[in-house]
Amino acid sequence: MELRLVTIEKPDDINFILGQSHFIKTVEDLHEALVTAVPGIQFGLAFCESSGPALVRYSGTDAEMIELAKKNALALSAGHCFIIFLRNAYPINVLNAVKMVPEVCRIFCATANPVQVVIAETEQGRGILGVVDGVKSKGIEGEEDIAWRKQFLRKIGYKLG
Repeated sequence: MELRLVTIEKPDDINFILGQSHFIKTVEDLHEALVTAVPGIQFGLAFCESSGPALVRYSGTDAEMIELAKKNALALSAGHCFIIFLRNAYPINVLNAVKMVPEVCRIFCATANPVQVVIAETEQGRGILGVVDGVKSKGIEGEEDIAWRKQFLRKIGYKLG
């Protein structure tokens, strides 16, 4: 077995969700879940089929996001993983809908941070062991940091008053 790191390639301001599912139906079901959760959502998704022709299957509503999804899914080439890139929505807007898709087994991350995916490769194929999401913690928040966090959440509309 070999361990590999695959860096997710994307613009800094683009969020994505990386997960694992179990069936080719995932592509259509995730598409339906996303457009139902956020009308007008712009996204691209790709799914790594892990049997038969073993193709990267894809869908979406935004050509650039679809290309990002296809490119990164192929770089991962890990059995039954899927990746969703979001343009005018955030993971918090769609994560529960994604998790409720019957084929979805797990979510590895949902972020706009730089991400490295830890891949195990064997003679059979590839699997995701985990992710490195963002950077190492630099310390513990202080009173000023707490005040900033609370103010920020209210400023962007995620908390009231």
